[in-house]
Amino acid sequence: MKKVLLLFAALTVVISCKESTNSAADFDPAFVHSVYIWLKNPDSADDREAFEASMEKFMSGTLYAKTKFLGTPPRATREIVDDTYTYNLIVTFASAEDQDSYQTEKSHLDFIKESNHLWDKIVIYDALGLPSD
Repeated sequence: MKKVLLLFAALTVVISCKESTNSAADFDPAFVHSVYIWLKNPDSADDREAFEASMEKFMSGTLYAKTKFLGTPPRATREIVDDTYTYNLIVTFASAEDQDSYQTEKSHLDFIKESNHLWDKIVIYDALGLPSD
């Protein structure tokens, strides 16, 4: 039963991401914000549902994020791949200044307030795109 609930949760994320994610043509490599999230209770369908609902509200309300992707880890088949996180959020911005503005916008702050009790750990990697020749 636990596996069925996890599969259902993963499919829910995939479906909701397809509905709210921009196309690859919208990907802006100027500033990429990658967030890895470990939920406190990753096997809890209620926690996943609450997290995903809050995330969907956030992603539809952000004024600065261009690309918005939420995913879950596939089962790692190589030792070098980390599949211990619960969710991965990738958002892109036209500039570092837009990313700074995103940090204090209402939809982002509301998401943190609504969901921070659900996660145990978050790791963030930011990257600036290399200039093209």
